[in-house]
Amino acid sequence: MSLRFGLVVDFRNPPARHTAPTGLYRQLLDQVVLAEQLGFDDVWLSEHHFTDDGYNPSVMAAAAAIAARTERVRIGTFVLILPFHHPLRVAEDAAFVDVLSGGRFDLGVGQGYTHEEFRVLGLDRSTRAARLEEGVELVRRLWTEPEVTFEGRFTRLEGARLEPKPVQQPHPPIWIGARGPKAIDRVARLGANLLTTLGPDPAPAYLEALARHGRAPATSIGQLRLMYCAPTAEEAWDDVSGPLHLSMQYYGDVMAEAGDVPGDDRLWPFTDPADIRSSGLARAALIGTPDQVRTRLERLLERLQVTHLILAVQLPGLPVARANASLELFAREVMPAFA
Repeated sequence: MSLRFGLVVDFRNPPARHTAPTGLYRQLLDQVVLAEQLGFDDVWLSEHHFTDDGYNPSVMAAAAAIAARTERVRIGTFVLILPFHHPLRVAEDAAFVDVLSGGRFDLGVGQGYTHEEFRVLGLDRSTRAARLEEGVELVRRLWTEPEVTFEGRFTRLEGARLEPKPVQQPHPPIWIGARGPKAIDRVARLGANLLTTLGPDPAPAYLEALARHGRAPATSIGQLRLMYCAPTAEEAWDDVSGPLHLSMQYYGDVMAEAGDVPGDDRLWPFTDPADIRSSGLARAALIGTPDQVRTRLERLLERLQVTHLILAVQLPGLPVARANASLELFAREVMPAFA
């Protein structure tokens, strides 16, 4: 399978660089249309709640808006936090987007990790894995069975019928986000595709677990990476350092508190945007001139098994026009080398 290129969109709008949300949302939908025209294969939508920068809390609404504006690009969630949603509503909304898009929807789900989200919603964080597993089972059944009666630990349904069914048969692809060993094993056991980021290559453990659980070996692995192209390295880093610092402050805080993977408590040792360029994060990112980004990507693909490369380009507070210029440069001068 050839490498697929995708774009992640989170609609973040930080107070320090705030712009009118209506205008920003329209610009970001235009950006997705541009990405489709440039040859990108996928667009992915990310969910969080209760942030001060308006991180998108409504990925299914965004997916429907994108489905109405595009013709070819696939639309996925990276990720919808399944414990926060009733599985019936997820199945219905996903089926609607799949129908609206003509069969272009991928459902990516995760168990969630931020303590604040679980606290505000009044959910026991220790139940998140069980809620995820029950939800995945129920969504699959609702998509494929004429009528579902279900008595689970968290959900009860009596004669539930989902219409219309999704266009894709037997159902849209299901992806699950994971980084740690237990979570990766769960993805394989549930027979889902893998979404991941940061850390060592999860593919060997995932592929071994697929075989151990008797699942089909042919599957998909999506990796998220930061990317920004500019004519010069200095211009790239001048553009991206501030927005990247804003972005990583949030993830660093919530991932350190969650502590799901060893080392998450010291992910971002820098305290100033000027420090980012010399950090480990910079070495893992794809930032620089097209030649530098292409070389970094070649090295990345030498050590990672990945079918879907998902790029974070529109960082919070970065002017959309600059992110668009980066996408155009990447599409013109980097993507053809990996066709």
